[in-house]
Order: sequence, then structure tokens, then C-alpha cells
Amino acid sequence: CKSPVDRCFIRPRPRLTTLPHTGRTDVVTVTPWLAPIVWESTFDPVLMDAIFKPQNLTIAATVFAVGKYVQFLKDFLKTSEQFFFIGFNVHIYVFTDRPNDVPKVQLAPGRKVSVRVVQSSQRWQEISARRMEMVHTLLLELSDSTHFIFCLDVDSKFHGRWGSESLGELVAVVHPGYYGNPRSRFPFERRTKSRAYMAPSDGDFYYCGGAFGGSVDQVLALTQTCSKNYRDDEKEGVEAAWQEESHLNRYFWENKPSKVLSPEYLWQDFKPRNPEIRIIRFSGVIKNYAAIRPNV
Repeated sequence: CKSPVDRCFIRPRPRLTTLPHTGRTDVVTVTPWLAPIVWESTFDPVLMDAIFKPQNLTIAATVFAVGKYVQFLKDFLKTSEQFFFIGFNVHIYVFTDRPNDVPKVQLAPGRKVSVRVVQSSQRWQEISARRMEMVHTLLLELSDSTHFIFCLDVDSKFHGRWGSESLGELVAVVHPGYYGNPRSRFPFERRTKSRAYMAPSDGDFYYCGGAFGGSVDQVLALTQTCSKNYRDDEKEGVEAAWQEESHLNRYFWENKPSKVLSPEYLWQDFKPRNPEIRIIRFSGVIKNYAAIRPNV
């Protein structure tokens, strides 16, 4: 971490001063373009809810439970009822090729689950890459009553509050596997022939494809661009290194997120909790990819 842009998320030592409202000196809490980075103890949950709940917002979320990934859906839905935007109107859209396997979960008032049937695929890379296109189609259909949307991985569980502190026009989540690394180690797409290409000097943080969101209008623009770039690459026989995640990182480089969520908002169960991670809010479960993916 040698420059303001090529920076890690962890400060090498406590700073003497920090923003007066954060109470954190061990982590970076503001991006170089002055967007907030949300960590535990950088917001007041009571104050945030007092601001947003009276607005009667509806928060949408999308998950893809395709093939054997449907086995993770029950825990996702059950834990979302405990931690995801409690007290808000929430509409979760489940994309699946196995609608009969979608579990019934008791929902609180104001919360709803809808199922959208999609085709299966013999390649997990194809499933990953097509998500942008299908979310874009959904957003074109949503009414004005939906205000924000988050696109989340189904093979994950909520463990702590994910609420109004995460709302913003364009929201990215820093990848838990790379937040302590310098930019030179980020797994960006490095081939110039891909539209997801990132030059060695490009990039602020490495963002995960398993959680992102924002206002309906902003996510509509994001999914339209990423989907088009994927399709244009495909026509030329190119597939970005990490499919949608590669295109997402390119998009966030050119269109800076208005809010960045720390790795608390998508941790990985196989990773030990580092000292700066005071709470795990959402985390990918441990799984055998060979057993659940159509191809490895």
C-alpha cells in the first residue's frame, strides 16, 4: 500500500486522528473519492433506521439457486428473516431451474419471496455470467415502488445486521480475500482483448461479485453495461477471468461506488476472523464445489 490509490483496507498502525463519527482507527473508513466505507462502529443503527424507515422503502434482493445450489436457499431465506433489513418492506426474487424445490419459509409482514424460472446450464461460468442479464430484465419490470436492490450469492448466510446503513445509489462490497492486499495482487482481467480489462495502474479496491447493489436506476445501468460487455466479449470468443465479477470491477473503476461495504458484508466461512472484523454480517458457507457445480 504505497499510494492513496494502491492501498490496503488495513492501516499498518493506528492513526492519531480519524473522522470524528467513526470511532475506528484501525481501518480505512473513507475512499479516495470520499465515499464512506461501512464497518462496525462507523454508524449508528438507531439513527440510520430513524432516517430511512419513515420513508416506507421497499428493498429488493436477487439470488440465483440454479441446479444443486438450491440446497442453500433455505438457510439464506431463514437467516434473511433474522438480519436483512428488518422492519422494512423486502421482496426477494429467487431465480431457479428447480421451482418445486424452493422451500417454504415463514415471512414477517411486509416481506415477500417470488420465484422466477430460468434455464439450467452445464457450465457454472455461464450461470455466473448470465446473472447480470437476468437481473437487468427484472429491473425493467419493477415498479416505482421498489427503491433499492441488492444482488446476493445464495450459498451464503446472514449472521448479523444488514440494514439501512448499506443503502446508497451505487454500493460495492470489498472482496474478503483481497482487502489486505496491494492492488498488484488483485485478480483483475489483464487481457486487453476483454472489455473487463484493467491496466496495472487501474483499480481502487477489488470488489466481490457475490454482493452489490444500489438504487434501481443505478443497478439498471450497471447490469446493462456489464451484460453488454460480456455479450460483446462472447461474440469475439473471450470470457473474462472471473465472468461477471471481472466486468463488475471494471464498471466500478469507471463508475465509483457512492458507498463501499467492508468485508463484514460478505465474509467466507473458511477464513478465520481477523481482528478488524468485529462482526460477520453475511458469509459464504463452506462447500464442495465438485459436488454442486455442473463442471469444475
